[in-house]
Amino acid sequence: MPLEQFLTSKLGPTVGAVVLFFLEVVQVMIISAAIILPIRYFLVQPFYVKGASMEPTYYDHEYLIIDELSYRLREPARGEVIVFRYPLDQSQFFIKRIVGLPGETVEINNGHVTIYNEVHPNGEALGEEYLQPEVTEGKKMVTLGADEYYVMGDNRDESLDSRKFGPITRDEVIGRVWIRGLPFSRLGVMEIPVYNF
Repeated sequence: MPLEQFLTSKLGPTVGAVVLFFLEVVQVMIISAAIILPIRYFLVQPFYVKGASMEPTYYDHEYLIIDELSYRLREPARGEVIVFRYPLDQSQFFIKRIVGLPGETVEINNGHVTIYNEVHPNGEALGEEYLQPEVTEGKKMVTLGADEYYVMGDNRDESLDSRKFGPITRDEVIGRVWIRGLPFSRLGVMEIPVYNF
């Protein structure tokens, strides 16, 4: 006997219809959860920008979608904007741009960032066209470990980044910024800058 007929015969037409409706709602919720939860926890995640450290690329209160899948298939690349756990307080999430890759030496001097690696053993200044006409303050030289990344905000004067807390490790990276969802006037997919490397 079909479920609808069974419920109608046992509970009456009105109560049977209400119970059937409730069971269908529960079924839709279970199917939706089975589809949405894996996507939310393993593939993409929303992120809300707080602060001015990434201006003008990303502004305070913008809503971003973070791609968590790509870094399960490949390593993070220079120029990608990532979300990661703050090394000094793992409950906080930061958004910054990858400047230095594992094994490289990053030098900050005379307002510029210079990268030393196998391709450029004498160093190559990083062309950062996404920056406002500002310079990178400070004087520092750091050699990165095999799983370390040097990250900086695009708004260098307002950014708490690797210049202060040091490199981040691969396991602290949550994912890369994929899409700006809000505001709709700035909707778009993240573009990776082309460097002179």
